[in-house]
Amino acid sequence: MPRYAAIDIGSNSIRMEAAEVLPGEPPRVLASEREVTRLGESVFRTGAVSEDALKTTTAVLVRMAALYRKLDVVGVRAVATSAIRDTQNQQVFLSRATEAAGTPVEIISGREEARLIYLGVESTWPQTGKRTLVIDIGGGSAEIIGAEDGRLREAYSKPLGAVRLRENFLKDDPPTPLQLHQMHEYIRAKLYTAVERLGHTGWNRVIATSATAAAVASAVARIARSKRDGIDRLRVPTPQVRKLYKKLAVLGLPARRKITGIGPRRAEIIVPGLAVLLDFLQEFQLPAVYYSRAGVRDGIIADLAARNVGAELARLSRDQRREVEEMGRRYGVSLDHARKVAAISGMLFTALQPLHSLPPACGKLLEAAAYLVDVGHYVSDSGHHKHSYYVISNSDIAGFTARERMLVASLCRYHRKSLPNPMHGAFQALTTEERRILLLMTPILRLADNLNRSRQQRITGVECRVRDGEVVLQVHSSHDIDLEQWAAERSGQAFRQIYNRPISVVRARD
Repeated sequence: MPRYAAIDIGSNSIRMEAAEVLPGEPPRVLASEREVTRLGESVFRTGAVSEDALKTTTAVLVRMAALYRKLDVVGVRAVATSAIRDTQNQQVFLSRATEAAGTPVEIISGREEARLIYLGVESTWPQTGKRTLVIDIGGGSAEIIGAEDGRLREAYSKPLGAVRLRENFLKDDPPTPLQLHQMHEYIRAKLYTAVERLGHTGWNRVIATSATAAAVASAVARIARSKRDGIDRLRVPTPQVRKLYKKLAVLGLPARRKITGIGPRRAEIIVPGLAVLLDFLQEFQLPAVYYSRAGVRDGIIADLAARNVGAELARLSRDQRREVEEMGRRYGVSLDHARKVAAISGMLFTALQPLHSLPPACGKLLEAAAYLVDVGHYVSDSGHHKHSYYVISNSDIAGFTARERMLVASLCRYHRKSLPNPMHGAFQALTTEERRILLLMTPILRLADNLNRSRQQRITGVECRVRDGEVVLQVHSSHDIDLEQWAAERSGQAFRQIYNRPISVVRARD
């Protein structure tokens, strides 16, 4: 399964998440970190990120980068939001943050931030068939999103972040009635356009994301922060939000810190964040809101997966492909057939990723073997798989290390007839890890070769489903594929031996 990492540099905190993504299933989180940095304080106060805030941010990014690097992720995206959109020293920040994170840090627009938030919600809690209204209250801005049947329709980014509002309006603690009144007037004015465009009615579900929403849901449900994972998708009635706001707005910081569900740092900015949520619910005339733990980081991971980022790591480079094609041509290989087998092997490698869990780079070796399985015919049709091994293992193939060349040769050696055997010299020449890779990829290469048995290029796509322990390959084709099915199912015996699962090949309904 491909692994991705996301870094969200917000105005209040930095979040990092790394996850494995399997099509059709929620991402499996491997690591998740959050650190409050208050990056927006200096920006909203002076117009620029302070040196202290920059040092704190880079230190956090160095630590988070070390975490995701250990997980062998194939794609990373790091984004900065509201505070960095506004700061005067953007280039200084981006340069130092990029160096610390080990990947380019980009400043995203409010609309892109909203898109990622909604993608995050959809990836963890699909809203199929519903009209959904979403609000995310960050440190520098609030994103308001209208979606229908899982598709974002309209999005608004407003300067209504909790840190920004505290810096601009709440000078005293507890705040004075005048300060609260001025803040609410400002919030309502900023919400006006979104309310007018999106309307009050017809929403099947209203969702709030972000740490502010988590704190509110926890406080209303009287659930400790340590058990916050249990409140995901919790319904919070508007009257309860209003009651909590009236209680917190008149308390000083020490008293706010004692409220169950609100952490010591969140207590510093909970009043403005809660004010935005309350005014949002009241202006849209909403009876309740659901909390979702999803956010920008989840959206980044969903977006990386949807764009198949990292897939190129499993494919031959242009120079490598040119090299193996030239070698195939030199030994009389049908390149039309070889290219189709290589394409099918790539489809199978991706489709079967949940079962073999091999790193993407192995896909390149499988593709190279698919191009070269038939070079042994140049020596003799009899036992050509053994001749292929000899030719490849003794050839100078640019773009491949000696170990990679030996593994490609071994794949070609075992693409037919017997499976790898500890008594075989070809198998003994490999390291323990290479033997494991060879065993897992041999059945895939056999399947790919047999799925073009007619050499008529009939297969256009392959999908994989695991049902009750059986692997079902759904093959897309506009032609008769009886021969391919027969040949693939015969090679499925090897698959069953290696993977301990039966496999069947069916024609997909297009």
